[in-house]
Amino acid sequence: MSLTFEGRVVLVTGAGGGLGREYALAFAERGASVIVNDLGADTKGGGKSSAAADKVVEEIRAKGGKAVANYDLIHRVHLRGSFLVTRAAWNHMKNQKFGRIIMTTSGAGVYGNFGQANYSAAKLGLLGLANTLAIEGRKYNIYCNTIAPVAGSRLTETVMPPVRWERSLGRTVRQKNQPMTPEAVRDQWDQICDFTDATKPTSLQESMMSIVSALSQVESGGEVSGNPTAAAASSSGINPSVVSELSRVESAEESERSNSVPAIEAVGTKLPPSSFSYNHIQCILYALGVGMSTKDPDHLRFLYEGHEDFVCLPSFGVIVAQSVLMGGGLTSVPGLNIDFTQVLHGEQYLELYKPLPTSGTLTSETTIADVLDKGSGAVILMDVKTFCGDELICFNQFSVFVVGAGGFGGKRSSDKAI
Repeated sequence: MSLTFEGRVVLVTGAGGGLGREYALAFAERGASVIVNDLGADTKGGGKSSAAADKVVEEIRAKGGKAVANYDLIHRVHLRGSFLVTRAAWNHMKNQKFGRIIMTTSGAGVYGNFGQANYSAAKLGLLGLANTLAIEGRKYNIYCNTIAPVAGSRLTETVMPPVRWERSLGRTVRQKNQPMTPEAVRDQWDQICDFTDATKPTSLQESMMSIVSALSQVESGGEVSGNPTAAAASSSGINPSVVSELSRVESAEESERSNSVPAIEAVGTKLPPSSFSYNHIQCILYALGVGMSTKDPDHLRFLYEGHEDFVCLPSFGVIVAQSVLMGGGLTSVPGLNIDFTQVLHGEQYLELYKPLPTSGTLTSETTIADVLDKGSGAVILMDVKTFCGDELICFNQFSVFVVGAGGFGGKRSSDKAI
């Protein structure tokens, strides 16, 4: 059995030449991850640089080995880079007696994080830099603030504030074919943060009600209100069944009539294509949400973007395909009068043809495969094909149960259900 160091990390000091270089190359040939450290100075201490170490790194990689990334590079980008840009603008801000600086640190810097010693140190250094700039710039009307975006997970549950389990009515800050702007958010901020008539959703379906309603109204070109009841009542673009359910004032007869699903009209209908954009952060958050843990070494390839085998968890394909539902795609199908407060996600089938990319924009094409009458409700079978460019990545079949939409005399089973 040959001697191997697979899965081991070796730190070699003085590895730019001599015995240190030979040690580094020998470990690399036997599978170790090698950290090369060498000042590169001559015998008198002059001529210091990283050239000697960089040369050994190239030799390691040429032999098929793996050299760990330069620690200092992270500091040059995140800390020194921010310093240099700020220094270039500082005198201009002083001369004009006005300046606003926003630094972006990270929860990894404030609290620390697994596998990110270099990044954490740089980001906390950035916070210290920002604090000092705020003090020095005050007399020149230069304000410096720091933001620290951080994802809520089990890693941060002891430091994050308690979740507020209520929701304001909010405001929709864009109209059809118009972009959302920071100014629109600013102008509506007081209403966005007004919890006077707060709602307390108790299920996923209930929490999505106002969102789907607002999306439908935006697409129809109607006026959008933060109050879902008022919005439904004032918009001609929303289905009468949604109005009756949200306002609770329409007759039961009207509600029952609008909830029926004409199966013949809907089957075979193709929904407008939907796009879903994401990056490695969404992949990691999803993996944490379904139980991946840093305590299990086998899970790290789903949780750490720096892992040599970093991949997206295959079941994330369901989330990608759900964009058709989140965008209110069913509202565009003729004959489907759906009250989204009565929609439940039933069975789910996923078939993966290619590994999901860890970032990008995927497009999903959806067909209504069948509509079933279950008496107390209707089941809509949706076939969703997801593409990366022209390449088919995965196939999903959603079973969507609509409470109260049955009793239209349709079939109870389908050979199209997987």
